[in-house]
Amino acid sequence: MITLRTVLLASLPFLFDPVAGRTESTMLQSEQALGAERRLLSATSTVGDILRHPAFSGYAERVLPWDDRPYDETMKLSEIGGLLPYHSAVDTGTVLGGLNRMIEDVASGHQVFYDIHTEAEKRADPSKEDTGLFYFRGRPGAPFAVVSPGGGFAYVGSIHEGFPYAVEINRQGYNVFVLKYRVGLGGRVATQDLAAAISYVFRNSETLDVATEGYSLWGSSAGARMVALIGSHGIAAFGGDTLTKPAAVVMAYTAHADHSDSEPPTFAVVGSQDGIAPPASMEGRIAHLKRIGATVEYRKYPSVGHGFGTGAGTSAEGWIIDATRFWKRSR
Repeated sequence: MITLRTVLLASLPFLFDPVAGRTESTMLQSEQALGAERRLLSATSTVGDILRHPAFSGYAERVLPWDDRPYDETMKLSEIGGLLPYHSAVDTGTVLGGLNRMIEDVASGHQVFYDIHTEAEKRADPSKEDTGLFYFRGRPGAPFAVVSPGGGFAYVGSIHEGFPYAVEINRQGYNVFVLKYRVGLGGRVATQDLAAAISYVFRNSETLDVATEGYSLWGSSAGARMVALIGSHGIAAFGGDTLTKPAAVVMAYTAHADHSDSEPPTFAVVGSQDGIAPPASMEGRIAHLKRIGATVEYRKYPSVGHGFGTGAGTSAEGWIIDATRFWKRSR
């Protein structure tokens, strides 16, 4: 069989000079490194495979939910729901879709992870080391969304309700950023990270090739509280730049009650069997938004609990598409 390596060896005479052995060895190492970088994950892959994957080098721990907690590196990705105590309906295929999309992007030469805080800021506050944005590219120059996953401000469930959201929103052509924010410090600190992230995207919009007009914020559970706070009070209120509010806020299963008298269009979803953020707790806020004249769409899905993510395999399946259409109408 004629392989790419065979062709390269035949077409590069210098490979056969006295140092050919060393040059050929270097080529083999490069091929092996590229193969490792492109290696996709499967249901039988493990947490250790994520931590050691070349595509996630330098930020692998921020892919996973918990900070400063040792992992069982032998845990298979088919069992990854065990790391997400506040979440349900964790679908292995959906999780793998988000992770493998990032692996493919890195293999194609795209930068996936971006720091939102400067080195000086991280030296002054080491907790900011655990933050950043994962970038899922859509259509060049299209508007962007920022997704804030949930986890009770104890962990960040990006693998279930961050990366998979981004893949679904990308299919509609939009650019998506998934936020890794600080945990264990309460909602205000996490929302400050969201404000910093939005400001970062605005400042670097040309390099990132995104439009800043008509952006949206998406959040689930704890993350929904964060995006609602920005929608109500603005980015500058949480230490970010003075910027326009989002064109739409998408909230999934939260008991957040705070509001203002001027709210952006809001799309909200919850499961009828949610014992953490029961539908009634969300419906109070929805009623207020309607009273002040905000544009609202609210969906309650039967037989679904808290933290259902994309809703794959449940009555909530497809809600991401509906929410994306809502955002498009609100721009």
